[in-house]
Amino acid sequence: PPAARTASEEEEEEEEEEDDVEDEDSDEEDSDEDEDDEVIDEEVNIEFEAYSISDQDHDGIKKLLQQLFLKSPVNAAELTDLLIQQNHIGSVIKQSNVSEDSDDDVDEDEIFGFISLLNLTERKGTPCAEQIKELVLSFCEKNCDKSTVEQLDKLLNDTVKPVGFLLSERFINVPPQIALPMHQQLQKELAEAHRTNKPCGKCHSYLLISKTFVEAGKSSAKKGHNSPKQSVLMFANAEEEFFYEKAVLTFSYSVQEESDTCLGGRWSFDDVPMKPLRTVMLIPGEKMNEIMEKLKEHLSI
Repeated sequence: PPAARTASEEEEEEEEEEDDVEDEDSDEEDSDEDEDDEVIDEEVNIEFEAYSISDQDHDGIKKLLQQLFLKSPVNAAELTDLLIQQNHIGSVIKQSNVSEDSDDDVDEDEIFGFISLLNLTERKGTPCAEQIKELVLSFCEKNCDKSTVEQLDKLLNDTVKPVGFLLSERFINVPPQIALPMHQQLQKELAEAHRTNKPCGKCHSYLLISKTFVEAGKSSAKKGHNSPKQSVLMFANAEEEFFYEKAVLTFSYSVQEESDTCLGGRWSFDDVPMKPLRTVMLIPGEKMNEIMEKLKEHLSI
């Protein structure tokens, strides 16, 4: 009869209905993806405030030290303890004005960064200080000529001219402008410690290990060399380039095999593959005022 339908016609209608459902699901998935993209691209404004280092900051400081040393044989827990003991030096960055009734899951004691200094000369003999010196000397031997190794060894073991190990670590998405007041405050604290004869005091030179990057397949830039195969160093903490410019001794070593995850953010560089390094530099104490002026010139808000 005319009203009768064949089995094939019924199957075709069922397939069309299924296609319509799949299209609806696909549209919903696209909508969800768009919402996810919007969340990723969202900017969050946070106000930071500096505080003196205290016992409750132990885990946060240790975590940031581990992003610097990675798998290197440096006891981050012991170093953290030393920094807390000398709390007349250094600061931690925390979020300011965290409301108790805030809907955000925010830990008011979470550390976003810190700055401090360990006087390697005063702390000579402590396991932590010796580990740091051994670390930089071992990589210096692998990456530099004999005269540079001898120069660094002499500077690190000169009891008359103290070397301060400068530590300035923060989450990668914390802006460099935060570094200016932190470095200025640290220099004031060091001057006051020297005046009152407290630990740390005035340093003859500063040792800094900086998180740096170069394009994969290229070597790091070195002073006095203009090889086309070399690539310009990029600094995770942008302000540390000014320290690099005033350094009397520099070298870099790769940490690519140590799972450098860039704690607190990602490096994209427009999808250019980057090789993570650590760059060691030794800066004369007499150059710190010039560096502070550079920071003030480029990082003032």
